[in-house]
Amino acid sequence: MAAFDFAPLLGPGLPAPAARWSGLAKYSFVGGNNYADAVPVEDLRAAADAVLAREGRALATYGLAHGPQGYRPLRDFLATKLARDAGMSVRADDIMILSGSLQGLDLVNQALLTRGDTVLVEQDNYQGALTRLARLGVKPIAIPLDRDGMRTDVLATVLADLKDRGIRPKYIYTIPTVQNPTGTIMPESRRAELLWLSRAYGVPVFEDDCYADLIWDGKRPRAIHGMSDHGGVIHLGSFSKSVAPALRVGFLVAPWQIMSVLLALKTDAGSGALEQMVLAEFCKPHFATHVPQLVKGLRAKLDTLVEALNAEFGTAAEFDAPKGGIFLWVKLPDQVDAMKLSQAALKRGVSINPGPEWSTDATHARSRLRLCFASPSHQEIREGIAVLAEVCHEEFGVPKRSANVERGSPAD
Repeated sequence: MAAFDFAPLLGPGLPAPAARWSGLAKYSFVGGNNYADAVPVEDLRAAADAVLAREGRALATYGLAHGPQGYRPLRDFLATKLARDAGMSVRADDIMILSGSLQGLDLVNQALLTRGDTVLVEQDNYQGALTRLARLGVKPIAIPLDRDGMRTDVLATVLADLKDRGIRPKYIYTIPTVQNPTGTIMPESRRAELLWLSRAYGVPVFEDDCYADLIWDGKRPRAIHGMSDHGGVIHLGSFSKSVAPALRVGFLVAPWQIMSVLLALKTDAGSGALEQMVLAEFCKPHFATHVPQLVKGLRAKLDTLVEALNAEFGTAAEFDAPKGGIFLWVKLPDQVDAMKLSQAALKRGVSINPGPEWSTDATHARSRLRLCFASPSHQEIREGIAVLAEVCHEEFGVPKRSANVERGSPAD
């Protein structure tokens, strides 16, 4: 009997069908997977036991009877944490718990954007944000970055030009603290300039702060939200990078005028309650000591990645060491096509994120790579980069030398 054919029933504008899952590559430098050995398993187990014994029967009620914004003890923890770490003066009622920060992107986009709208984004950017804008038919205007993040001088020029043409962007999307993929941190002086422009042109700021806990020296600037006095900032955060990505718990901070709209759009009957309960129980006593240990381990892995790139690629790999996070943004010589390299490397068991998928400008990012160093072990980092260098040399003649040994020609 022939299989039922769904193709004629599919709606227009759908993304390409997903491929079947075939497992992680042997040497995986992709995605936002985190450091497995740093997941606080025993403390999470103890937290689960304690909170379930005390409040487990509350799982019989949608939202644990804490309302649509999420489990109150977790929101209380976040209000205290954001005040201490990010300079944000917020109440629990200003916070909504999400099923991962991606849900926050979807809700804000659904509330603010329609096809043909304009938003301002950083040139090199989070793939998840860019693909969502493309699917919505929204035009992203790219603002270049330097070592201090989004260039507000260019932003000012773009905003003035758009105003002259009668265009009001719906928001300015920025990842100011450990930017993805570049790893830059925007200083407070530039954050103040961004806020001035936001107020002057009537364009809100959408601040994605998912990596803000992972700074090597533990010193972060105030969040843009914390510096704002006009309520024009929506702040997005996550526990994916600070505790564990598979928990799928994020959060959003916004004034009630827009929060009330986002809550009306959040029609999932509430984010996972058990995850929220366990996180709240874990975070209050352990978060402040857990994160520095995680950061120490991540920094050590970055050092191993840098050593491996220097040994295997030498001067052919250019990069600025990030100030935190889990990614390294690498520039290879211009003859390297990162899309082709990623395909060839995957056949040899190495997965990488090619730069064009993480930028608004495919030409600018053609020879760039985003490498996640959090997930692979130190040995896997060394072995994986060695294999990547071999593949890159075979495909493009780069690097010419490795570990101070001259490689043969690609034809050898």
